Order: sequence, then structure tokens, then C-alpha cells
Amino acid sequence: MSADPLSLKFAALADPTRRAILARLCEGEASVNELAEPFDISLPAVSKHLKVLEKAGLISRGRDAQWRPARLEPMALKGVAEWIEHYRRYWDQSFDRLEDYLRKVQKGKDDGERN
Repeated sequence: MSADPLSLKFAALADPTRRAILARLCEGEASVNELAEPFDISLPAVSKHLKVLEKAGLISRGRDAQWRPARLEPMALKGVAEWIEHYRRYWDQSFDRLEDYLRKVQKGKDDGERN
């Protein structure tokens, strides 16, 4: 059974090297050699990272003679952003309720000190 698209994206994003590659691709397409420059890993290792990103749909690879530039697929992150947004709203609401509760507790404490 294959993983669902969101799981593939999160698995790809879990690795810091792949996140750094995506950050570099925000500047524009790049070759494997260009993407490998800042890392102390082999070209085959970078190629494996690119395959994971491509399988997750986060990048695409072109063909220009021998050059296979990688490019970011920004719309592929939309599902990730929507999933995260749902939980961000949940946590914002939870923190707002906690803040209200703490304010009431503090107000009650301040009122008790005045009596």
C-alpha cells in the first residue's frame, strides 16, 4: 500500500537536507551539482534526496540535454499549509482560552489581596 500524498510530503520535509534543497530551489531551478555545493554529501546522496522530493510532488525535474534541472512545485505545499493552518487555528483558540482563564484567576487573586 502506498502512502497518501500528505504523508509523502511530510516524510520528505522531515529531513533537514531536503528542506535546505527546497529553500535553495525557491531561488530558481538548479542542477544536482549546484544543489550539492553546500553539503558534505555525495552527488548520489543528493540525487536520492531529489527522488524523495520528486516522489512527494514537491519538485519536478526537467530535461535539457544532459542537464536535468530541479524546480520547486510550490502548489504541492498547499495541502501541507492547509493541514497546518487547521491546527494553528486550534492552538490559537486554545491559547486564547488559556489567556482568558489566567486573566480571570489573576483578577480574582488581585481582588482577594485588596480585601
